[in-house]
Amino acid sequence: MTAPTATPLLRTLSLTQITLYGIGTILGAGIYVLVGEVANTSGTLMPFAFVLAALVVSFSAYSYGQLSRLYPVSAGEPVYVQQAFGIKSLSTLVGYAIVFAGIVSAATIARGFSGYLSVFMTLPDSLTISLLILLLSAIAAWGVKLSVSVAVTTTLLELLGLAFVIYAGANKLPSLLSDANIQLIPDTSLAWKGVGAGAFIAFYAFIGFEDMVNMAEEVKQPEKNMPRGILLALVTACLLYFIVTLCTLAAVPLKELAASKAPLVLVVEQNTAIPTLAMAGISIVAVVNGALLQIIMASRVLYGMGKRDLGPGFLATVHPRSQTPLLATALVGALVLTAALLAPLVTLAQATSGTILGIFILVNLALLRLNWRKQRRNFMSLAIPTCGAFICAVFLLVQFWL
Repeated sequence: MTAPTATPLLRTLSLTQITLYGIGTILGAGIYVLVGEVANTSGTLMPFAFVLAALVVSFSAYSYGQLSRLYPVSAGEPVYVQQAFGIKSLSTLVGYAIVFAGIVSAATIARGFSGYLSVFMTLPDSLTISLLILLLSAIAAWGVKLSVSVAVTTTLLELLGLAFVIYAGANKLPSLLSDANIQLIPDTSLAWKGVGAGAFIAFYAFIGFEDMVNMAEEVKQPEKNMPRGILLALVTACLLYFIVTLCTLAAVPLKELAASKAPLVLVVEQNTAIPTLAMAGISIVAVVNGALLQIIMASRVLYGMGKRDLGPGFLATVHPRSQTPLLATALVGALVLTAALLAPLVTLAQATSGTILGIFILVNLALLRLNWRKQRRNFMSLAIPTCGAFICAVFLLVQFWL
């Protein structure tokens, strides 16, 4: 049975706050690592690869934006699937898949945190991981104002790190753009192949916008602000990635960039007087932010599922003082801690991206079905979700094939 929720979630987030929340989920720690991988695949065409990846993911982002306008609720994806297909078991599966992806992502990030922290101090990994997850779970449970304020602050610090990279390479951009030997636009089939391969990797740098819809019940005027927030977060991330990748190409030789495990730190280290420890500290902040946002997201999905009889009803309990789903947050924190300390995360982490792609396919198909059922049958309303589902299916098949 569904447990009635006497206390609602606190509707306090503005368009600016939900946009910054979305930028934080998209940026995460990925851009600090993925630049090197994309550079190794696409070479100097790396900026173009990131733009292509943004165009690819924009189809699914459109579907999320439209559905969040129609159903501005927590546990967004399960609700979208339930409204479109009416299959409770499928909706429940989608919800638990999202929670699984969030838990594994947060656990993986927590393990990575101990590695970053070793730059500053040496502590046992189990102690570091446990303290981090307990702290983040407490922040998430304390109240949405505090947790989102922390997330927004850490997002701003991530942006500062990217500003350091832009500063490091900006004065060398004119020479890069005027160099006839540097290829920035693909003009052969081989070049396009490299761009496509790079875009496949860069695609995962844009995943994260989907977490935003699960905050809908805590956003002011969600029917307007959720679609706008998704659009603004995605456009901002695309512009940042394009500028940052251009600056990295201008600042560091391509071979060094492709070989580095911390390419953005390398750019700042070689071209500015900014201490390396400052960039390492910002990387830690990016890691912490990613884990916090995943804990918040997963707890809201469990809350929404419990509220709509798609999961245990007790998870829909909202604490009257903090106005957060306390039990759902505690459960997510416990599962993240267990996974981080005990589970073989390599296999689980690889499955996470496939899970997200599968959810993207269902969300696009949900919008397509709803548009068809409600007589919204113009070209755009049918073509965009169809393209989104097809692209994600191709990415999923390629991932399993590789």
